[in-house]
Amino acid sequence: MSLKVIGTGFGRTGTDSMRTALNMLGFGPTHHMFEIMEHPQQKERWRALALGAEPDWDLLFEGYNSCIDWPSAYYWRELIEVYPEAKVLLTWRTPESWWSSFEKTIVAGIKSSEDPQSLGRTLIEGEIFDGRMADRAHAIATYEANVAAVLDTVPKDRLLVHKLGDGWVPLCAHLGVPVPEEDYPNRNNTSDFAEKILKPGPS
Repeated sequence: MSLKVIGTGFGRTGTDSMRTALNMLGFGPTHHMFEIMEHPQQKERWRALALGAEPDWDLLFEGYNSCIDWPSAYYWRELIEVYPEAKVLLTWRTPESWWSSFEKTIVAGIKSSEDPQSLGRTLIEGEIFDGRMADRAHAIATYEANVAAVLDTVPKDRLLVHKLGDGWVPLCAHLGVPVPEEDYPNRNNTSDFAEKILKPGPS
């Protein structure tokens, strides 16, 4: 199965809302960190990749048509080459707004995890943020560097920068589908994340 949509944005940029939106538009199932948390086989495969296994992208995305959020967003450079027909999305919010949400949710969730092989520990904290995810200046610089890299690398006709609040119209235009009658989804705000993630600890 070939991916139709590839997300490049960091977690806490509206990725769960986008996952729901893509599913509603017929581009699902959409891969997201929540899929890994809910499916042991997914957790096993992605943990192995984060620990150095050779990627088998078709196996990692078996059963999925799109991907958004970490862990897949970390590998966007490889994925846009492997799936050249896929449209690309950069979910975006202001760096300060992103940090405020990231600190209260993902940073807190990873700190609460006692599993040293969790994707939060190995990939997000270790690889993406070089062990300094709780360092505000470093985290924001990392976020901004990823945005700049996506804008510099992905051809403009292939990329949509989707900002929080943009809703259906630009997304549907980018994907070439009609705008649904339903409202654009609004999922996984800070309180939702706390209920879902902080209690059990992340994958």
